[in-house]
Amino acid sequence: MERRAKVELFEQLRREYEFGVGTIHGVARKFGVHRRLVREAAAQALPSPRKRPQRHRPKLAIAVPFIDAILEADRQAPRKQRHTARRIFHRLQAEVPGCTAAESTVREYVREQKRALGLLGRATCVPQSYAWGSEAQVDWYEAVADVEGVRQTLQVFGLRSMASGGAFHRAYTHATQQAFLEAHEAAFRYFGGVFHRLRYDNLPLAVKRILRGRERDQTTPFIAFRSHWRFAAEFCTPAEAHEKGGIEGEAGYFRRNHWVPIPQAPDLAALNAQLLRACEADQHRTLAGRAQPVGAAMQLEGPQLLPLAAEGFDLAEVSFPRVDGCGCVKVRTNAYSVPVRVGTQVEARVYPTQVEVWHAGHCLARHARCYSRQQQVLDLEHYLDVLEKKPGALAGATPLAQWRAQGRWPASYDRLWSLLQQRQGQQAGTRAMIAVLQLGRVHGYARLQAAVEQALTWGCADPAAVRYLLTAGELDRQPLFHEGMWLSARHHDGPWAVITVERVPRPILGVPVDYYKNRPDHWKEHEPPPWAEAKGRDKDRGYEREKGRGDGKGYRKDKREKGDHN
Repeated sequence: MERRAKVELFEQLRREYEFGVGTIHGVARKFGVHRRLVREAAAQALPSPRKRPQRHRPKLAIAVPFIDAILEADRQAPRKQRHTARRIFHRLQAEVPGCTAAESTVREYVREQKRALGLLGRATCVPQSYAWGSEAQVDWYEAVADVEGVRQTLQVFGLRSMASGGAFHRAYTHATQQAFLEAHEAAFRYFGGVFHRLRYDNLPLAVKRILRGRERDQTTPFIAFRSHWRFAAEFCTPAEAHEKGGIEGEAGYFRRNHWVPIPQAPDLAALNAQLLRACEADQHRTLAGRAQPVGAAMQLEGPQLLPLAAEGFDLAEVSFPRVDGCGCVKVRTNAYSVPVRVGTQVEARVYPTQVEVWHAGHCLARHARCYSRQQQVLDLEHYLDVLEKKPGALAGATPLAQWRAQGRWPASYDRLWSLLQQRQGQQAGTRAMIAVLQLGRVHGYARLQAAVEQALTWGCADPAAVRYLLTAGELDRQPLFHEGMWLSARHHDGPWAVITVERVPRPILGVPVDYYKNRPDHWKEHEPPPWAEAKGRDKDRGYEREKGRGDGKGYRKDKREKGDHN
């Protein structure tokens, strides 16, 4: 009988005994219950709890010493590597012949013994109070998301303010040193300041070795980062996660509410934008026991935070490799291509999501960071100059295979390449295709692909046709050299735009300085051409020599002598 039904029965028995029949025997006969139950109901309104009978376990007796030895050994084992009742039951089946005890019997005995040995005991925690901006807690946790159509397990950085309850979350593919520090800076910008103290567990990104007590041998980048942002760091006792229970609970809450259902995003940046919006949405909730929302508490906490540093911390991991015979530099066991000569020493900068290669103050190459080992990350553009001299290497080139895998080599390129080889031969056709690819450096590969597809549509499988389509919109412009820059305008009166020297037609670069020595009659002597003022010029049209260009060597001397000028 359920306890509620028994309480109601006791009420009826008490009322009948007091206001009805009035005798134990009469009440028992009327309700069909035993006289002991009527006496108990008359004595108290609540029925006594049911006594659980002590049952003997004859089938388990043979396994009791084995179970006791396991539980005694578990007292010295790490908490997360102790035996469960189910694991003990499986070991009994495998290691104790003749033991036929049921799993429920084993579970009951294991629970009783663990309680007796103190293995089920939980430590009592003392509630803590925090001043505004005094402390935040940091941790990593895992979550799953669909990024670029692929389900991935991501590493999520979390930082929670202990006073206001505000939190910041950011996802990375790998929990690297650069990601760890970059996420800190993003969190500081989110809160508008730096907390006086941050509490961590003993993660290897910050701690190299655990010393005595609270002392830690910290990593050099973390020490420099902490010094730059001027916060203090504290670390929890090993295996005592409750010392940073704020971020532990925050990670669970955020995972249940914002990672369910599994989020989808085209890339990691879009996913982090979703997480940031979720963090901002949580500012409207009110924590248990608080009188104001999280967002209002964050506004009160803001003035108490340390001010942000004037400049961010240099997060790059820097190395100085040399370019090998394959045109690559080795960075963290992986090879990345660069467009410089073999043997050149360059500067490699490793960031959470990309690797940059610098030389003489210029960024030569930028690759997506590869987290695998012994891999090659190659860009076909870096090998175009070499392929002009070795066109036969293009067909089997690894950079070409990687471009195909990345979708950067469309089918239209293969069609054009095949037509060029049919018309000009294998080697000359391949060299012509390489010349087409060189146009992508100047005009961009998106425009190049559109021009190639348009040329194929017109039936013009020729590099000149592709070059014409790329520059057709610029043919009516008038290039002009002024104050060290080449300018171009669609109309004679502007507006003017700065262009690179590669976009200036070669005939214009070959015009000599004294081209207009025979001026038209309506030009006034010692004055600029009449259209100069309309173009906003303050001096002559500016056919000055560009350094290394426009020396007039290609101009026909005989025409100059005859005065056959415009």
